[in-house]
Amino acid sequence: MREELFHDAFAYRPLAPRTADGWFSRHLPRRIRGYADWNRHALVVAAALFTVILAYQVGLGGDEGVYLVTGGVSAFAVLMTLVRPVGAWWISLGSAPFTGALGNSWDGLPWTPPAFFAHIVVMVVVALRTRPRAAVWMWLVTAVYSLGAEVLMRTSSPNTPQMLFASALALLVTTVVHVRREAQREVTVQRTVTAIERDKRTLLEERTTIARELHDVVAHHMSVVAIQAEAAPYRVQNPPPELEQAFVTIRENAVAALTELRRVLGVVRAEDYEAPDAPQPTLADLDRLLDNVRDAGLTVDKVITGAVRELPQGVELSAYRIVQEALSNSLRHAPGAPARVEVGYVLGGLGLRVVNGPATGLVKPSPGAGHGITGMRERVTMLDGEMTAEATPEGGYEVTVFLPVPLVDRTATGPAGEDRA
Repeated sequence: MREELFHDAFAYRPLAPRTADGWFSRHLPRRIRGYADWNRHALVVAAALFTVILAYQVGLGGDEGVYLVTGGVSAFAVLMTLVRPVGAWWISLGSAPFTGALGNSWDGLPWTPPAFFAHIVVMVVVALRTRPRAAVWMWLVTAVYSLGAEVLMRTSSPNTPQMLFASALALLVTTVVHVRREAQREVTVQRTVTAIERDKRTLLEERTTIARELHDVVAHHMSVVAIQAEAAPYRVQNPPPELEQAFVTIRENAVAALTELRRVLGVVRAEDYEAPDAPQPTLADLDRLLDNVRDAGLTVDKVITGAVRELPQGVELSAYRIVQEALSNSLRHAPGAPARVEVGYVLGGLGLRVVNGPATGLVKPSPGAGHGITGMRERVTMLDGEMTAEATPEGGYEVTVFLPVPLVDRTATGPAGEDRA
């Protein structure tokens, strides 16, 4: 009882508008359907007005000022249920003897007609806005008050039985409605959870299928490339060192691609979307990437400006992947052209610029589907950055990216940055 009726009894708990999605709301004209959100408020206000009218009709005290007071106090308790429901019940209960004494209606005590009606309305509203346990405690306290007042005042025509019967019936119906509503809400929640779990299971199955297909197709061919690159030098008598180094580079790239593929497929197959255990590449590994593309025949320069510092892992990984994809595009679409990678540590973010010249030499450019640029844009958009990718006046191609970094993440400077530079 202390938790339901005493703890924060007068706390401010406004009644929120109801979403107009019920059967009654759907059958209203479209112009007034929006006002149906306030139907519960309108019912409470109507009950308060009826309380004042009831006090006037029974003529408590024989004076207009008296019946306005007696009806107004009970009506105020009804209106108060919209903002402070439990406190309204205490006011309704505590004002009952005073309204009766003021209205000279000792024969109808302990409940005058307006107080009788208002108190039942208050208990119904409070029961709907709280828990069923509160309805039980309100009825018991009302019964104790009614029986005690009846004994102390010794009224000739007590209405305690009527109050207890009417309030018990009203609270019983209210509790049944409340429990039914909660059950429907729980069923709706369970259905929503079930639908979400079903969607997750379907998504996981689709991701597993994609992972299996990728592994069967890409991993197989990459393994064949690695094996053939390792065996190729033994098929040629006295191969030149340049040829041996080229096959070594091909095998290393194939093995690295297989490692990356297995890590990505592990994430795709993971049900809990956990990050892979292997360390992700960062801008500190940029020199290794550049050496790799140089071995593949791309002439590339690197320029770093600004104070080198450690950035968030997501920014570091995205920056590395963007540079990697831009250099791969240079190898495919502009073979033989020199490239330049610029990394700028600026205030509030990281700037990237990868530019290459026009294709030269005898190797023909490899056509692409444009997924590389799309992937880079997706990474930039995920970090709320900006990106431009366009042809240069000289016939080459340029990718410019800015990735914002919050000020709180710009912390690491000093020797670590000098090593990386």
